[in-house]
Amino acid sequence: MYYASAKEFQKTATAALGTGPVAIVVAEDDVEIETTIRHNLISGFRTVVLFAPDAIPLAEGLRGVVHRVRFDTLAPDAVTEAVNAVIEAAPEGTWLSYGYNAEYLFYPFAETRTVGEMLAFHAEERREAMLAYVIDLYAADLDAAENAVSLDDAHLDRTGYYALGRDGPDGLPLDRQLDFFGGLRWRYEEHIPETRRKIDRIALFRARRGLRLLDGYLLNDDELNTYACPWHNNLTAAICSFRTAKALRSNPGSRYEIDGFHWHNSVRFEWDSRQLLDLGLMEPGQWF
Repeated sequence: MYYASAKEFQKTATAALGTGPVAIVVAEDDVEIETTIRHNLISGFRTVVLFAPDAIPLAEGLRGVVHRVRFDTLAPDAVTEAVNAVIEAAPEGTWLSYGYNAEYLFYPFAETRTVGEMLAFHAEERREAMLAYVIDLYAADLDAAENAVSLDDAHLDRTGYYALGRDGPDGLPLDRQLDFFGGLRWRYEEHIPETRRKIDRIALFRARRGLRLLDGYLLNDDELNTYACPWHNNLTAAICSFRTAKALRSNPGSRYEIDGFHWHNSVRFEWDSRQLLDLGLMEPGQWF
């Protein structure tokens, strides 16, 4: 279904969203939109909502299964406005996930279990949100993949990730909250604004009235921004993303200063949740 604006979507989409889980895709360009959507559908998302300008094409076979919303995805605060529009339209308690095109959500045991099964377990642990780490993907051969995007030649950093304590407005450390860093945003931080260097994202959460996504990929409820509950570790996920590599290749300030992203700590991405677990890039918690 097509919606001419986010406001039109909000008026008519409540029934279409159903009980979820719902994947929100914000398309900033036309790169790998089809694979992003199909990855979400294969993972078990019952509904996919695509926010995109009319100029961005959508494969014929996806037009009947995707809710498309006309939207200026390059405007300031575009992702927060898009996600908050879905929060307002979604039935209370609906699980939502969001990301950009050329980003692929992985969670523990994703090859044999659906995202719905994973979220059902997470909810049983009285968790209403899940932390994800954005893991940068990049093509090793930039001559063959000028925009740094290649599903067949995708690589990631196997080391170089770290966390720092997150302070609240009063300057005191927040309980069970950390800022995570690593990947291309760490290696090429001179080209990344300081406010955009974190790789943590609260990427899955349950909709409710009054909930809002804030700048920095956090929610306006501090408990939902925690990485675990007080009594044990919880599940976390990984968002394998070409977005930073694309940006570094398209920005004139960085494009001509970076010959390649491959380094001695690069490994080929196997498109498998086991690799991400083995590298410590997501946590199975108590789910086995």
